[in-house]
Order: sequence, then C-alpha cells, then structure tokens
Amino acid sequence: MPGEVAADRPASPGPGASVRKSASGWRGGGGVSGGSRFGRGGWRPWFYLAPALVVLGALLLYPIYQLGLISFLRYTQAQVSGGEPTTFEGFGNYRTLFADDQFWQVLLATLVFAAACVVSTLAAGCALAVLLTRVRAVPRLALMMAALGAWATPAVTGSTVWLFLFDPDFGPVNRVLGIGDHSWTYGRYSAFALVLLEVVWCSFPFVMVTVYAGIRAVPAEVLEAAALDGASQWRIWRSVLAPLLRPILVVVTIQSVIWDFKVFTQIYVMTNGGGIAGQNLVLNVYAYQKAFAASQYSLGSAIGVVMLVILLAVTLVYLRLLRRQGEEL
Repeated sequence: MPGEVAADRPASPGPGASVRKSASGWRGGGGVSGGSRFGRGGWRPWFYLAPALVVLGALLLYPIYQLGLISFLRYTQAQVSGGEPTTFEGFGNYRTLFADDQFWQVLLATLVFAAACVVSTLAAGCALAVLLTRVRAVPRLALMMAALGAWATPAVTGSTVWLFLFDPDFGPVNRVLGIGDHSWTYGRYSAFALVLLEVVWCSFPFVMVTVYAGIRAVPAEVLEAAALDGASQWRIWRSVLAPLLRPILVVVTIQSVIWDFKVFTQIYVMTNGGGIAGQNLVLNVYAYQKAFAASQYSLGSAIGVVMLVILLAVTLVYLRLLRRQGEEL
C-alpha cells in the first residue's frame, strides 16, 4: 500500500542535511581529499620520485659539483701525479680565462655556429615534417627510414663519411662540382659550413619526427578550413600550425640549442682537433684542449662551468619570453 511503502522508505534529508553530509564526508577519513593528499600526505609524491631523483643526483648533480669544485682549484698534471699539493685559487682560473683573447674569439664562434645549426636544423626538420603530410605512404616510409638511419648513425661514423664525400682527392662532391682538389676543411668558413651540414644531417630527424607527430594530432578540419579560406601553405604553417605546435617547438628548440652549443665530435674529427691554428675551435673542443692537451684541468673545468651557465641562461630566457606571450609550459 502507498502508506506502507512510504513508511519503509528512508526519509530523504533536506538540502541543508545533504550539504552537511557531503562536507562531513569530504573532510572525514572516508573521503579522499586534495588537502589530505597534499597537506598531511605531501611526502607521497616525493616518495615516488625518490628513485629517479637519486639516479639524477648521482649522474648529474655530483659531476656538476666536481666540475665546479675543480674550477676553483689549482689542478694540473702536477697535482694529479701528487708532485704538488692542490691549492684553492678562488676565481683565479676564471680571471685567467676571461683575460685570454682566444677564449672570447672561441665563444663568439661557438655562439654563431650554434645559432646557425639550430636555425638550419629547425628549418629542415619542420619543412620535411610538412612534406611528410603531403606525400603518399611509400615515399613517406622511405623518407622516414632514411632520416632515422641518419639519426642512428654514430657521430664519429657520420663525420668520417662526410669527410670522405668532400675529400679533395677521392671525394665525389668535388668531381660532381668540377672544382678539382679543393680542400673544404682548409678555410675557416668552409670548414664550419661543412661541419654545419653534418650536424644538421644528423639532427634534423629528431625535429622532423617530433613535429610530424604534432601535425598529425592537429584536427584535419582546422587545416581544411584554412585552405578553404585561401591561405597558402606558408600562411597555414605560420598562422595555424606553428601556434598549435608551439609547445613541441619549444622542446625541439631547447634540445637543439643544448646539442649544437656543445658540439664536440664533429668539430674534432672533421677539422682535426679544431682546424689550422685553432681557427675552427668551439668551446667544447677548447675545453678539451685546455684540460687534456695542456693538462690545465682547472681551466677546462672553468670553461665547462661557463658553458653550463650560458645554456641555463639561454633556456630560462627563452622560457620566460614564451610565458610572457601567455604560453603554458
């Protein structure tokens, strides 16, 4: 009967009781709340991150600490062999380094060379990523396999192959161009250009694959609408794709800056240790020469610290500019 059903049914609480119950459940021990998770249990995220932090500390922080420590000491072959005691020099190694005109020349050359490599790598990678979206399956697969093959090639092997291609006596490039026994590594700018081509060749696949994956994630309707409005391919890239892919472009740009600023193998192999009279030196090779060729380990460590500071500054400034433009990172 209706009366019996109503009597058996539990009385439904009013709106105020409902609010009080939910608030009680949210704050009680039975509910899972953001306050209990990040307030009293704020250690939990750090507990889960602890193994990774320990590994990073062992592999990254400790070497950086040792690098900075040696840069403040007098540490040469005499100290390594135990013939002289290690002494604290303070900023003496940095004063010696900054007073050296060659250091500033190498720093300028490194900045210009790294900037050219980054711009060229991003341009080639983005252009080929767009091309991958325009070709059919078979050419796309062939281009992807060729690019991944270049990416997987060790830097020493790639540098040796490029040296052979541009060899003045047996290289096929000189024969095709008909320029005889021209030496590409003799001149300063031609040697830098040759190394730049090799760096771009082994670096653009990362940019191409990453940007291509980002383009494939963009809804097709957005690109079709831009094409129907009469936008050219360049306008679609500049006004549609680039803003949507900005977080991805941030990652590949920072990675390229770090990789290209600390290029070592290509310069060392292709210019035989820095070129004639050190005309093709970059900071990484310059630090190697100071530390191991001249046994001035403290000066080499000081150069490494300067490189670390420059990379951190460039990365932080770049991220700050993006945040000022309202980009979420």
